[in-house]
Amino acid sequence: MNSDCIGKHEHTACPRCQRSFECRVGSINLCQCQRVQLSDAQQHYVSSQYQGCLCADCLLALRTEYNQQTHQNRLTKLLHGH
Repeated sequence: MNSDCIGKHEHTACPRCQRSFECRVGSINLCQCQRVQLSDAQQHYVSSQYQGCLCADCLLALRTEYNQQTHQNRLTKLLHGH
């Protein structure tokens, strides 16, 4: 979740899929994004591509995308002896 949402509790459109969802930063424990755990590196990856809050489905997809890219980069380094 991005700091742009602080103090808000409103319906918004996900910047990735354009689907509407309710951002509940005012009640963060009830916000849909809380079901998606992201590491610091995953959070950085998401925030480097999108501004604002994303829906939980897109957060899950981006977490998977990051993990796949990281895994592929490690394999490439191993295969090329770097």
